[in-house]
Amino acid sequence: MQQVDTYISVTEAKTRLLDLVRRMASEDEVVAITRDGMPAAVLLSMTRFRELMETLEILSDSRTMASLRRALGQSAKGKWVTPESAFGAEEG
Repeated sequence: MQQVDTYISVTEAKTRLLDLVRRMASEDEVVAITRDGMPAAVLLSMTRFRELMETLEILSDSRTMASLRRALGQSAKGKWVTPESAFGAEEG
């Protein structure tokens, strides 16, 4: 699980916002913004945000999750499907 890399106060975040946004674009970092010493918000790159939203979409889809659970259970039992049986033999 991704943890927070840096904690900064809301006052510091206001002062350094442009720098923080640039940092998010170039580094895969998660910054927590604190208020009165307690985390109040999180700043992350748009890429990380999209990944997070995609993960939430997958996790909220009951059919997809059922399929994933079934596949994980089958793999734990050593039940593998070859690409040929799943997709048919390649034509050559």
